[in-house]
Amino acid sequence: MAACMPLACSVPSVRVGALSQVIPNGPSEVRIPSGASKFAQLVDCSGRGRKSHRTVTSYSSIGMRISATLAQESQQTELQREVLHDSLTSTLMDDPTQASHGVNYHHPDAGTNGYAFFMPTLNLIGVGALNGAGAQIAELGFKKALIVTDKVLVKVGAVNAIIKVLDEINVKYSIYDGTEPNPTDKQVDEGVAMLKKEECDFIVSFGGGSPHDCAKAIGVLATNGGRIHDYEGLNKTKNAMLPLVAVNTTAGTAAELTRFAIITDTKRHVKMAIIDWKVTPTIAVDDPTLMVGMPKSLTAATGMDALTHAIEAYVSTISNPVTDASALHAMKLIKTYLRDAVTDGKNLKARDMMSYAEFLAGMAFNSASLGYVHAMAHQLGGMYNLPHGVCNAVLLPVVQEFNAKKVPILFIDIAEAFGYRDIGENADLAVKVVLEEIRSLSKDVGIPKNLAELGVKPEDFEELAENAMKDACGFTNPRAPTKQEVVELFRLAHEQ
Repeated sequence: MAACMPLACSVPSVRVGALSQVIPNGPSEVRIPSGASKFAQLVDCSGRGRKSHRTVTSYSSIGMRISATLAQESQQTELQREVLHDSLTSTLMDDPTQASHGVNYHHPDAGTNGYAFFMPTLNLIGVGALNGAGAQIAELGFKKALIVTDKVLVKVGAVNAIIKVLDEINVKYSIYDGTEPNPTDKQVDEGVAMLKKEECDFIVSFGGGSPHDCAKAIGVLATNGGRIHDYEGLNKTKNAMLPLVAVNTTAGTAAELTRFAIITDTKRHVKMAIIDWKVTPTIAVDDPTLMVGMPKSLTAATGMDALTHAIEAYVSTISNPVTDASALHAMKLIKTYLRDAVTDGKNLKARDMMSYAEFLAGMAFNSASLGYVHAMAHQLGGMYNLPHGVCNAVLLPVVQEFNAKKVPILFIDIAEAFGYRDIGENADLAVKVVLEEIRSLSKDVGIPKNLAELGVKPEDFEELAENAMKDACGFTNPRAPTKQEVVELFRLAHEQ
C-alpha cells in the first residue's frame, strides 16, 4: 500500500510517550483537540504529509512521526475552535438521517485521499473453522510451522487441536511456548532463535492476544532482521513478515486479525507498538469450539472488551460506513449472547455468536481506532496490572456519558443495536438506555462495579490522567477532554 490515508490511520492501543496535547504557540498555548479536525491535519501514515498552512511542531513517539499543523485560526481560543468544529459538522449532525443510523459518515469526510480498511487475506470463522484450516494451510505449501503459544495452553492440552490439523496434512512443527501476558522483546528473540534453529518456514499462533502479538513480531524479524525495536512505530518494515496463521481461542482482543503488535521493551519498561499492514496475519481462524473451555471471568472480561471495541469504533471520529456496520452488528450480538456465554460456557450457539461479535468489533476498530476508554484502561493495566477487559467495562459507561454530550445522536443507533426499537429520534432517551444497558450487562456477567473495588487509589488519578492524555487511542475520541476532565472521569468511575 503506497500510503495510509490521513483519517484511516489505525493507531495503536498504547501510550504515545512524547506527545503533548498542549503545543506552545507564541504567548498562548494551543491544545490540539482530538477528533476529525485534528486528524485531518495530521500527516499521512507514510510520512508524506499533505501540505498545510503551517507546521507548528513535530514529535517522535513510538517511532511514529506526528506533525501537527494549524490553520490560520490557530490563535483562536479553545472555545472558538470548538465552535468552528461544530459548524463544520452541523450539516451532518442536524440531519439524523444523514449523520446517524449507519447510512452516512458521522463526521466531516477524510478529504481527497479516502479511507483504508485492513483485514487478513483469509478468515475462517464458525464452528469447525479449525478443521477447514488444514486444507488452507496445505495450499500455502509450507513444510514446517513454529507454533507460538503459552505454557498453560500446552499443559491443558489445548494446543493438541492445531497439532492434529498439522499432522493430518503432514506439516511438521516445533512449539515455542514462552509467550506470557504482555509479550516481551526477549520472548520475541527466543522465538526467532527457535524458528531459525528448527528451520520453520511459517508461523502458527495459538491462543489469545499475547501469542498472536508475539508471533507477529517473530515473523517481522524473520524476514526483516534486526531487533524488534527497529520496527516500533508505523509501517517500518521493508518486507512482509513470515506467513502467519492466527488461531484464536478467546472472544475479545481480535489480535488474530489486526495489523499491529504490542511488545514490551524490558529495558525501558514500555510497550512498543509495531503498526504495519504487512504484519496482518495471512489467515485468521476463529472457531468457537476452541472457546468453550474459557472460564466465566475470562468470558465476561473479553466480551466486555469486544463491546468496548464496537462502541468506541462507532463513535470514533474516523469511522466510516464499513466500520459502522461491523460495530453495530457486534453490539447486537454481544447484547444478545454474552450473558448466555458466561452463564453456560458450553452453550455453543452463544460461543459462536460471541466469536463473530469479537471479530466484527475487531474489524471495526482495526480501521476506525478507539477512544478514551482504552486510553484510560491502558494506564490502569500498566500501574495496577489489572485485567484489560474489566477496566474497559468499568470505564465504558462513564466515558460514553462524557462523549454523549458531543455526539448524542449516535446513541440512537447504539440503543437500536441493543434492541430498543421505540427510541425514535429521542437522543436523550437513547443515551439513558445505552448507559443503563452497559451497566446492567456488566453487573450480570460479574464485572466489578467501580474502580474502588479494583483497588485503584484516588491519589494516582493525576498520574493516570497525565498518561492517558498521551495514549494514541484518545486521538479519535469524539470529545477532547482536558487533563482535569480525565481526572474527573477516573473519579466518577471510582465512585459509581
